[in-house]
Amino acid sequence: MNNKFLTLFVSLATCASQAQASSNNLSEIIPFNISENRADIALTEFAQQSNLTLIVPYDKVVAVETPELVGNYSVVDGAISLLDGSNLHLSVNSNGQLFIRTNNDSEDKHAMLHKNKLSTAVVLAMASLAAAQSLAQDSEATGVEEVLVTGFRGSLVKSLDEKRNSINAKETIMAEDIGKFPDLNIAESIQRVPGVAISREGGEGRNITLRGFAPSFTRTTLNGMEVPAGSDGLDSGGVTINAGRAFDFHVFASELFNRVDIQKSTTASMEEGGIAGTVDLYSAKPFDFDGFKFATSVQGSFNDLSEKTDPRLAVMVSDTFADGKLGALMSVAYSERTVRQEGFGTVRWTTPVATNNIYPTSATPVIRGEIAEDDCALNGAAVAAINCLWTPRLPRADYFANDQKRLGVTTSFQYRPNDDTLITFDALHSKLDNDRRNYNSMEWFLTHNEVTPLDITVHPDGKQILAATFDDVESWIESRDQTSESEFNQFVLSGEFKLNDALTLDAMIGKATNEADREELRFYSISESHRYSFDFTGNRHIPKVSWGEGYDYFDEANYEITTPNNRSNYVKKDNLTSKIDLTLEQDRFSIKTGLAYNDRQVESREGNGNYPAAFSAVGYLNDFPVSNFGKGLDGDLVKFPIVDFAAIYRDNRVSKEYTDNPAAAWIVDEETLAAYVALDADFDIGNMLLKTNFGVRAVKTDVTSEAWINGNAVKVERDYTNFLPSMNFSLNLTEDLVTRLSYGKTMTRPDMGSLNIAAPTFGYTTRTVANLGNPGLNPFESNDIDLGVEWYFADESLLAVNYFYKDVTTSLKTDIVEKLIDPEYHAAILADPQYDAIYNADPRTVPYTHYIPVNDNEGFEVKGYELIYQQTLSFLPGFLSNLGIVSNFTHVTAGDMTGLSENSYNVTVFYEKDNFGMRLAANYRDDYLLSLPGGNGHVAEMKYGPTHVDFSSFYNFSDNLTLTMELINLTDEKERIYGTGDGGMDLTRELNHTGRQLLLGVRYSL
Repeated sequence: MNNKFLTLFVSLATCASQAQASSNNLSEIIPFNISENRADIALTEFAQQSNLTLIVPYDKVVAVETPELVGNYSVVDGAISLLDGSNLHLSVNSNGQLFIRTNNDSEDKHAMLHKNKLSTAVVLAMASLAAAQSLAQDSEATGVEEVLVTGFRGSLVKSLDEKRNSINAKETIMAEDIGKFPDLNIAESIQRVPGVAISREGGEGRNITLRGFAPSFTRTTLNGMEVPAGSDGLDSGGVTINAGRAFDFHVFASELFNRVDIQKSTTASMEEGGIAGTVDLYSAKPFDFDGFKFATSVQGSFNDLSEKTDPRLAVMVSDTFADGKLGALMSVAYSERTVRQEGFGTVRWTTPVATNNIYPTSATPVIRGEIAEDDCALNGAAVAAINCLWTPRLPRADYFANDQKRLGVTTSFQYRPNDDTLITFDALHSKLDNDRRNYNSMEWFLTHNEVTPLDITVHPDGKQILAATFDDVESWIESRDQTSESEFNQFVLSGEFKLNDALTLDAMIGKATNEADREELRFYSISESHRYSFDFTGNRHIPKVSWGEGYDYFDEANYEITTPNNRSNYVKKDNLTSKIDLTLEQDRFSIKTGLAYNDRQVESREGNGNYPAAFSAVGYLNDFPVSNFGKGLDGDLVKFPIVDFAAIYRDNRVSKEYTDNPAAAWIVDEETLAAYVALDADFDIGNMLLKTNFGVRAVKTDVTSEAWINGNAVKVERDYTNFLPSMNFSLNLTEDLVTRLSYGKTMTRPDMGSLNIAAPTFGYTTRTVANLGNPGLNPFESNDIDLGVEWYFADESLLAVNYFYKDVTTSLKTDIVEKLIDPEYHAAILADPQYDAIYNADPRTVPYTHYIPVNDNEGFEVKGYELIYQQTLSFLPGFLSNLGIVSNFTHVTAGDMTGLSENSYNVTVFYEKDNFGMRLAANYRDDYLLSLPGGNGHVAEMKYGPTHVDFSSFYNFSDNLTLTMELINLTDEKERIYGTGDGGMDLTRELNHTGRQLLLGVRYSL
């Protein structure tokens, strides 16, 4: 945790000495008597003996030894003698504050080199609690009193320092302690940052939306290199493996990280790819700590819906050797999680006319209420008005059970042979296993002409069915057995080399791989036809349901089992990154240039199993697996019979052996080569300090898309080049007031699905091409402006407003294009048995109508503002002085953009003392768009914007032992997806919940 400041106040800071010090200056001769010692201790004595204030970056001085300083010197001459040969320097800012810096301390030196009168307290900035305790022990004889800010409050202090000192728009989240991130899930910590909202799956954060943009527009790095992370999903979140650019944060345990930076404005030295921004994740390093460090935590997690208790364990050990030249760290995090997600769904509402499939004309149902549509028609012909009423497609009770295991391991080795060289090797392994059993009790309304309405009650709006009874309905009870595994591995070797006093070389090479695979076996237990009734009168989300008199819903003799899906999916993502940066540092400016090479490859494969003929369900059905189905919901969920997987596997009804399907396989590879140059400089404007950053980045991208079409290997290669200028300004109007202005041109490459050329459909008689990706797509491009004002009006406090504007000039759309088929496909078409020359559709000479993704130069705008208020309420009397608040509000407008919540806010109230603390956090986002148009005739499909409330607390038994308690999702917030029907309706597609989660645990550290 470099450059993170904790404060040490020396008891010599008295009012009398302040009055005396007002006449002091840097040339005054002072008697010094400081023995040879560690630099942190020597500098403490230097500050005391000179009766001056001194700010020291502890992590940069702890390994430095200083000679003795005995005799009469001025402050300047004494500092020069004390720091001679140490690569440390004394500087003074315009307010008269003394700083110790290195040549690389660009954050510190911007405010230096101005002499003024000094205050009298000694302030030592230190990197960790362990370091602070070590210094306190060494300084007891000198009467030093320490004031340490740790825990959640300490992480906020460090995060504010990072934000304040950054030249670009940036947010930072720091670990509260070693292996203790503020939340159980990285995504859930990031959501508390202004401008960020998250999507959840199974009650756990998975993807983030930054400033209104979909997850694929946010670039994510880990230990300095861009990384892939993907897994499969529940039915509510998507049933395929993530093969795109979106980063699945739930793959990683939060205990593996000690810092997250969210870069909201760009610089030339940052790698391209994130129009929304970049999320930088960092794992711990041994040189983050002073010597030996050990931490472990054990938690038991209880969910009140599943009524299961699961373990969560983490341990980290770190040490330095050979006089601080070598360091090694290892951390392990393991957790199990029993997820039970249940509710009711309709799998969308629709009307018979929207599906071109109307009720039998012989049906004469009883109609209760008034139907608003008095001119119902299908293909221009009048039909009964009931065919324009919205009705559930597949009304069903839903049950998703998931047993999850997550393992994370990090190792880090560092070698610092001298002050000019630092070599680091980081390795990270993460594995996420999911075993799911999913059950749904669907009633089949997809073919309206096969069901007979008997009695219909019309909703007061006249547009939808409120309650009804139908005959000739079949039950299609779905049972799914899913197993999935996502394994991530990353290896990064990096080095920092100080070539001379002004020139520094940074180099890095890294490899990251994510492999995700899933096997899914799905059965339908299809019943005989029967009567079925539903009634939404008392609950618009969960109806009362019943079956016809005399029909036994649970009799297995009434069912036949079919196998609609027996398939495996596999996605492998590989990233190779290498880069080199050269920095020239001068007193008031620095020049940085570098090269970066990336090779990103995504490979997707699919396997098919066998599909047996339908067989009787007798002997192959089980009772529903839980007794309290529907617990915590307002409506009643009716249990239903489910497939007995063990019996089916025992009798070899279905084989879980899979054969590769070459037609569904594809590979997309991107190679990029980038170069940049950037200039950082600072200027004095009166009493104000202006920090500037200018740069330009150029990057060439080569795209290769491969697939197997009609047994032919097809490869399409395309390339494009982008130039990305950027500039950032940070002006310190006063000591507490900072303004920022940023401009940057950014880009996001097309998602992999748009570049994938597998399994196209060529219509030779119609001369059409469909289901074909376009490797020739250019990326999304945007011109971004950020403007912010930050007022650090008190200690640990901030009031800020940020305005952002993104003009996306190049985007994507699916369009109809008349053109010749690209020559790469000719051989595959001519080898297709369905192609015949008599069609006069020779792809080499005859244009085809393509339905493909293309670039759209009309673009769109995203704009909004963020408000931030953060304060520790230390001015309040008594125990109230331990209270604090962290809050933010974000407003974004961007038209019809999926994943965008126009308004979102976060509020955290905390109370923290030395041995006890607690906090209550609420996170809210508006409803947001999932698709436009929506499916099955809906104008749009939306997702409900939930409010999640979490609570956490701790009690310190000692400096080493802590008791923790956390409550996740206190209100058991429901997740809901709904369609808008004709545009103004609210028709629930699904409503579900996962319950509350209680975690009790202990932490021990040395």
